[in-house]
Amino acid sequence: MDASKQFPILRLPFLAIEEVFKAMDPFEIIKFSMISKRTKGIAKNMSFYSKYSIQINYDEEPQVSVVGPKYMTACFHIFTSNKEKNGKVEDRDWDDRNELLVWKYSDNPIEEWKQLSKHVLEIFKKQTIDVLRMTMDAFVDQNVSIIDFLKTNWKSVNDCHLYQTRQEKNVDEHTAYFLDNITINANLLSLLNIKNKHFDGKIPKNLKEIHIENSKWIGYERLLEIDCKHVTLENDEISNKEWNLFLKKWIAMETNQNLVFLELDYTDLEEFRDRVLHDIPYEVVSEEVSRIVPCHYNQTQKMNGGIDIRRIDGKTATFFVRHSIWEGSFWMCIH
Repeated sequence: MDASKQFPILRLPFLAIEEVFKAMDPFEIIKFSMISKRTKGIAKNMSFYSKYSIQINYDEEPQVSVVGPKYMTACFHIFTSNKEKNGKVEDRDWDDRNELLVWKYSDNPIEEWKQLSKHVLEIFKKQTIDVLRMTMDAFVDQNVSIIDFLKTNWKSVNDCHLYQTRQEKNVDEHTAYFLDNITINANLLSLLNIKNKHFDGKIPKNLKEIHIENSKWIGYERLLEIDCKHVTLENDEISNKEWNLFLKKWIAMETNQNLVFLELDYTDLEEFRDRVLHDIPYEVVSEEVSRIVPCHYNQTQKMNGGIDIRRIDGKTATFFVRHSIWEGSFWMCIH
């Protein structure tokens, strides 16, 4: 039977079809593209897909998500090995935003996830994953093949989040393989429990933000390799002497020239001044002086006081202690 008789939309001029597509949610676009070769070809020719975000989750229930323009609509296709979840649908609305989640049972969820990922890549003409969330201990025996799959089908990842659910699992080797093979463009969040303090995974450069929760493996030499704008290191074991050497190199513009914001675990400001800045020129700023300084996520914040040091090009780094309800943190803000 003529496809245009089955689907009257195909009789419309292309510009009219495109207007119909703009009214569809991502699920509807994907389903339409799977009907036939002709519908797939039409779906691939839409000109407005640059406004869509592709998000890939690799965990115990792998998923492919397509987020519509301005994040108004997000559709999550979730593969599960739990038969009871097959066909489950959740529709969530808040603040003019809509999320639609659909579960599909599969006896091979990873393979179906791969196939849908490739199909979405092709339809939405994406060569970069906007957000990749990867749980490194979800399917340990398949990590290498998954990393190879990602490398083969996408050029890069914008935002990368790495997780593990069981802290006792050793994910060091696969994490190093991931960092050596996946190109990250903008942001890296690592919530992994790296066990080897001499872990040699490649640290991506020129990122907007890098956040490492368990950063014991980031020693002095690795610290010098980081050249990102916003850096958060939790639980680091870098000594006061090494921080002193780092700041001297920063002042001389020998390292981390792109750094705008550094956050560490809480450190007493006076103790930092006495133990780290003891032979570095600095200025203690009055608490009555307030300034707007850069902080997380390309935002700024009004802060009082602090301690200033200056780089040879005139840039100023101000050290603050940021207090919160649960715990404080130590900030280095460059302005």
